[in-house]
Amino acid sequence: MTHLLDQLCVVMIQTSHAGNIGSAARAMKTMGIHDLRLVNPKQADSAEARALASGADQILDQARFCSSLQAATADCHYVIGSSARSERSLSWPQMDARRCGEWVAQHLQQQKIAIVFGRERSGLSNEELQQCQALVHIPMAVTGYSLNIAAALQIIAYECFIASQSLAAPEPNHELDEEPATMEAMEHFFTHLETTLIEAQYLDPNNPRLLMPRLRRLFGRITPTRSEVNILRGILSAFQGKKFQRRSS
Repeated sequence: MTHLLDQLCVVMIQTSHAGNIGSAARAMKTMGIHDLRLVNPKQADSAEARALASGADQILDQARFCSSLQAATADCHYVIGSSARSERSLSWPQMDARRCGEWVAQHLQQQKIAIVFGRERSGLSNEELQQCQALVHIPMAVTGYSLNIAAALQIIAYECFIASQSLAAPEPNHELDEEPATMEAMEHFFTHLETTLIEAQYLDPNNPRLLMPRLRRLFGRITPTRSEVNILRGILSAFQGKKFQRRSS
């Protein structure tokens, strides 16, 4: 029988300690989450990982290995980054762990969602943050301190589980007659958009500023569907090859 949380996946990026992966697998199993994706881990499997997994070996055995965050989330529709770090010049929508659990439970029926955990020491890079539509943080009584990655995963997974249990029968979203575009489709769109903006001389590749991150944030808020992305790309294709006048500064 399919469970609501089957639509939720956990992505861990360049995890240094295999023990953290084992502990994460245990945390996932206790909350009914089974889809683990590992991006370039330093060491994925070891006796320590198996011991700390404490019976969650199946999650480790079925973990998907990926070369990048983009590859790990290609089939997802919404990506939430768990890093507390964000770009100073551009803020991303943020929610605490409880609100994250509620949001995930409310949207899982229509979307496949990824929760991304960054490196133990440095979290997510700015480039990786730009591939997330929102960030989740865990409020703490002590400032300047952080949780172990597996502990953070346990808290967020617990909030997702509790929210999904209280949401006995999620109401289907009838606003859209099709599912949102996948992250893979959106990445192709962003590449197409950037290329067209450069060709139209609207975007200076030598001085891009924050144009593309802002556009990513805009489209992350509206979550376009597959057909809408196809329409947008058709419009971009119609403009490509045209001659444009250079904008006056």
